[in-house]
Amino acid sequence: MAQSERRQEQERVNEVIDVIGEKVEKITGKKSNVKQGIVDLRKNFWDDVTVNLDENDDVYETQASIKQQAELLSERERRHGQMTKELKTLSRLQDTPYFGRIDFREEDERRSEALYIGIGSLMDAQNEDFLIYDWRAPVSSMYYDYAPGPSKYTSMDGEVRGNMTLKRQFIIREGKIKGMFDTGLTIGDSLLQAVLGGKASSQMKSIVATIQKEQNQIIRNESDRYLIVQGAAGSGKTSAALQRVAFLLYRYRKTLRSDNMMLFSPNPLFSSFISSVLPELGEENVVQTTFKDFIKDRVGNDLQLENPFDQTESCLTMIDDEQLKIRTAGIRFKASLAYRDLIDQLLETLKSKNMIFRNITFRDQVIVSKEEISNYFYALPNDQTILNRLEQVRDWLLRRLAAFSKRERKEDWVLEEAELLDKSDYASIFEKLQQQKQFSQETFDDYDREEQLLRKIVMNRRMKKMRRKVKQLDFVNCQKVYSELFYQHYADDVVPSHWDTICKSTRMRFEEGDCPWEDAVPYLYMKEKIQGRKGNQEIRHLIIDEAQDYSPAQLAYLQAAFPRCRMTILGDMNQAIYAQSLNSDTMLSEHLYKPEEVKKLTLLRSYRSTKEIMNFARAIVPDGGQIEPFDRSGKLPEWIDTSDELEKSALILEKIAAFKQNGFETFALIGKTMKECREAYRLIKDKTDVKLITQATYQFDKGFIIIPTYLAKGIEFDAAIIYDASSANYSRESEQTIFYTACTRAMHELVLLSNGEPSPFLNRIPTEHYLRT
Repeated sequence: MAQSERRQEQERVNEVIDVIGEKVEKITGKKSNVKQGIVDLRKNFWDDVTVNLDENDDVYETQASIKQQAELLSERERRHGQMTKELKTLSRLQDTPYFGRIDFREEDERRSEALYIGIGSLMDAQNEDFLIYDWRAPVSSMYYDYAPGPSKYTSMDGEVRGNMTLKRQFIIREGKIKGMFDTGLTIGDSLLQAVLGGKASSQMKSIVATIQKEQNQIIRNESDRYLIVQGAAGSGKTSAALQRVAFLLYRYRKTLRSDNMMLFSPNPLFSSFISSVLPELGEENVVQTTFKDFIKDRVGNDLQLENPFDQTESCLTMIDDEQLKIRTAGIRFKASLAYRDLIDQLLETLKSKNMIFRNITFRDQVIVSKEEISNYFYALPNDQTILNRLEQVRDWLLRRLAAFSKRERKEDWVLEEAELLDKSDYASIFEKLQQQKQFSQETFDDYDREEQLLRKIVMNRRMKKMRRKVKQLDFVNCQKVYSELFYQHYADDVVPSHWDTICKSTRMRFEEGDCPWEDAVPYLYMKEKIQGRKGNQEIRHLIIDEAQDYSPAQLAYLQAAFPRCRMTILGDMNQAIYAQSLNSDTMLSEHLYKPEEVKKLTLLRSYRSTKEIMNFARAIVPDGGQIEPFDRSGKLPEWIDTSDELEKSALILEKIAAFKQNGFETFALIGKTMKECREAYRLIKDKTDVKLITQATYQFDKGFIIIPTYLAKGIEFDAAIIYDASSANYSRESEQTIFYTACTRAMHELVLLSNGEPSPFLNRIPTEHYLRT
């Protein structure tokens, strides 16, 4: 490319940065004035409000005056927020004004127009012409979807066709053009090489400058309620999903807010890893949670919920193959829709028998027995829903409690407790009686009326929790009702083998107040069918990451919990490491959705790792041949045999020193389990600076960490060491996806260590794809 052309482009960058500087100065001044106005309004709020409560008309006038003043304050605060957001965008544009340019000539037009594309839009000083188009604008879609030649985009007025005469990509840092490429590809490999060859960090970066055509289809999809993305490790599916969030917030900015969207992350560490992407794009973060936290919140204090990572750890460390077979059979069956059918059968039975209730007790006294409640419930017409009948039972119980409270307040213990009330309680009683005009200060010796109110306060407080539980229909013993499933007899072709053993184990855990993770969603499904629960109407879009870890039953539960939702569903079946997902339907299975509501896209190209690492890793899994490594070269993966712990620890320290020498900033020692990671940590913690990542870790910094595979999902490192790649650790067929997941965390270098015979998965990998030492 001619130097004169590069010089012209740099001159334009300089001009744009000057405009940005002027706008920053102008907005900063306005923002300061608005802020002072807000301070003055808050300080003098009541000075400008007319307060008069003498007559009804005066009250209405006062309310209108307060409302007017509050609206004025709210409008100023909104303007201040907009200016703050605008300044943040301008600040980012000052460093990198834009990353792309297309020259587009519309049909019937003689001249092309140069369109520059960045993370935000920018008008010229006169606010007449766009100097930069936001990457989410309709016209910008051509940058991602077309090579030079015939092209089109859809505007608010319809389809616009024309011809792209130039496509140029920039790398601009601190206002200087570091690289500039003209390309015939969607996004040129030169730009990708420059971006992907960089170092990993402790937080995910925005990919707007390098979005590929297939990723753009994900980002700009508006037509499908359920968008499923099956993507290879490192294919950019999570990044594309976050850019999709930014696009939807831009596209529907008048009706959609960030708090209308929720992202389910695999773990808190991953939530931290991706937390900077949306703010980098000028958007607020959406609501973030994990499925575990979501379910735990809904289970509440009813039961002690098993952590899903503990379930996984238990399965991965189980030595006895028969025990593992039984446990995984139970997990898979309870994750299926067939198991939900059994729950539906139980719910149908409950209409006529077997509903289990709790005694209503007060001070160790049974007020209403569970038998009385059952008799009342089953005396109601059974053509009504269970919920409708329980609501009638609730109203009956509240009447019984009110009558009991009235009787019980006459007891001596109530007066004894009343004497322990605070002075503030006595003051409130005095005030209440004055309002009732029952006595004045001169007649405060009327102890009877005072005593009645004191007794009432005591009883109301003592019965408050009980009334709340009755209102919530907690007089139904849902744990015992659910346990009924494990006392029933089912045909052999309905339940898995060893069902009796599974039932016995589940009953025992529920009796101890524990809820196995595999029972959490089925239990909630049954409980909410009995007691009712309104769906969340505020959340309108769910983003489910690592969807291969979600079962059909969990999908159905989310659909019921968020009835208005659209969903973006991301995952990779080659990274299914939980027992419920292996060789089973998951949230990625298309047939679980209505055909007219779902679209499935597949991302086969992997960008994270060098082609050497990806060629090695894709040979591990059966359909890995479909994965297309990006053409970025590096070292071959290294498989090293070690003889003992001493040699292994020395090798790890040697590799860490080499990684640092190479300028790497993040490197991980990856174990199959937390147990293995703790062993590794014990081995080297006194010899180098290292951090052990656990379930409780919410963020990690640059440097050396030890982490189990199931917590490393979705995260990338400059280099990774597989702690134990021996046959003793990786030999079961079910472990191939764990092994693949661990290997694909590395961007630039991968090292595998094994004591003794290496994993049989090594036999699948052509010898030219790794070094053996």
